[in-house]
Amino acid sequence: MNEQELQKIKEKALENHIPIIMDDTLEEIEKRLKQKGKIEKILEIGAAVGYSAICFSKFIEEKGKIDTIEREHERAEEANENFKKVGVENKIHLYEGDAVEILPTLDDKYDMVFIDAAKGKYPFFLKEAIRLLKPNGIIFADNILYKGYVMSDYNKHKQRTAVTHLREYIKLVTENPDLKTEILEVGDGLAVSEKIN
Repeated sequence: MNEQELQKIKEKALENHIPIIMDDTLEEIEKRLKQKGKIEKILEIGAAVGYSAICFSKFIEEKGKIDTIEREHERAEEANENFKKVGVENKIHLYEGDAVEILPTLDDKYDMVFIDAAKGKYPFFLKEAIRLLKPNGIIFADNILYKGYVMSDYNKHKQRTAVTHLREYIKLVTENPDLKTEILEVGDGLAVSEKIN
């Protein structure tokens, strides 16, 4: 993997205000993936320019695969370019389109699912993630505390839908008897749910 190119991708995304995974969130996920050991398949919902998928590709087995989904055409194109620049294009497959439409068509089983897309769709993404997760698999949901709004009594109209759905997501993962969930205050909040059944 070309680490210099990865650094350039990160810097360009930050300059252009493209939301990419925060360093401390990435560190937390990396730590947990190392503990898990063998990771063969990862599903990512929300590729942006491909930065997080590239970072995750370090942790998959040699013949492992990452499937990632991106709705915006320009970002999907840039992500595919970035995979080539770093030399991981044979490990990552990008589906271009709306995750709400694409997820129900998938039937692979994944060791890990990373959710970082439309906040209002998190409960739907969760339902699909659980369906596609291997036993003992792990789901990471990024930005779960959404600038602190989710745990406060914040109720500005503009963000209300996102906040409502993120609260619903937290309720679903913490009350599901098949999941063991932690809500961590790293980055913009990270929900970590392990499938125990």
